[in-house]
Amino acid sequence: MKILVTGGAGFIGSNFVHHLIEHTDHDVTVLDVLTYAGNRASLDGLPEDRFRFVRGDIVDAQLVDRLFADHDAVVHYAAESHNDNSLEDPRPFLDTNIIGTYTLLEAARRHGTRYHHISTDEVYGDLELDDPARFTEQTPYNPSSPYSSTKAGSDLLVRAWVRSFGVQATISNCSNNYGPYQHVEKFIPRQITNVLRGERPKLYGTGENVRDWIHADDHSSAVLAILERGEIGETYLIGADGERNNKDVVELILTQLGQPSDAYDHVKDRPGHDMRYAIDSTKLRTELGWAPRYSDFEAGLAATIDWYRENEAWWAPQKDATEARYTAQGQ
Repeated sequence: MKILVTGGAGFIGSNFVHHLIEHTDHDVTVLDVLTYAGNRASLDGLPEDRFRFVRGDIVDAQLVDRLFADHDAVVHYAAESHNDNSLEDPRPFLDTNIIGTYTLLEAARRHGTRYHHISTDEVYGDLELDDPARFTEQTPYNPSSPYSSTKAGSDLLVRAWVRSFGVQATISNCSNNYGPYQHVEKFIPRQITNVLRGERPKLYGTGENVRDWIHADDHSSAVLAILERGEIGETYLIGADGERNNKDVVELILTQLGQPSDAYDHVKDRPGHDMRYAIDSTKLRTELGWAPRYSDFEAGLAATIDWYRENEAWWAPQKDATEARYTAQGQ
């Protein structure tokens, strides 16, 4: 197939592109506007006979229409995704996550293109720390931030276009990703790169907030399974049973880098910081036969630390400006 990947220069999008090139014979086109969160270097080294990069915005209807006409399937990763940024300025999240998704859906409707929509577990709100439940495909939406509310809105658009217009679409909601090519503003790479630069990691609030971590390569293999075998109109939750609180993650990073486990600083908590996310991926595993490669979070984290240690040239240009923003926020 010829597959168009929106946001393919971002973190999980670029990991998916590498996964496609390595594990399939598909040809891949990336459409990315290259905001601060997109990095063209994340796609270096891909074979020119199977890969093409197009710089452009998903709200550009004419460009999107031309690309859809020339591709068999579209996987939509492009999104504004940083919660802190959505609290400072929600408007870009509306433009990209709502209007951008609408633009893609209309193109899929015109051309009959297979469409897969990447979403997040944050659309479900959060869980109590002592709640035995996990999010399932039936969990009601209860978003907490401008980011998660715009992602929830985009999911609902997809469902409406499937039901009203017969668009050949599926949705996946994934838990927190970690792995190569993740911007240093995000929690795990921020802490890793702080330690690599001889600086102390930063823990928001008490660090009790729990996330259900999944390696980006496992997310990629799940999305490919859904694209190839998923039932049109269905939603699949992607998770790897990787629940850890932020305090444990920071301490594990320090330990794996040979530092004392308590060598970190507490900083001001994030506004409206959700307490716990947890994914039940039973449907994906039983119906599509998917399983994660990195079922051991510690092993996946060690591989991620190695990548950041070996690729300082990729992350170093982003680091100073990112830390300056956090310092201004008291974090």
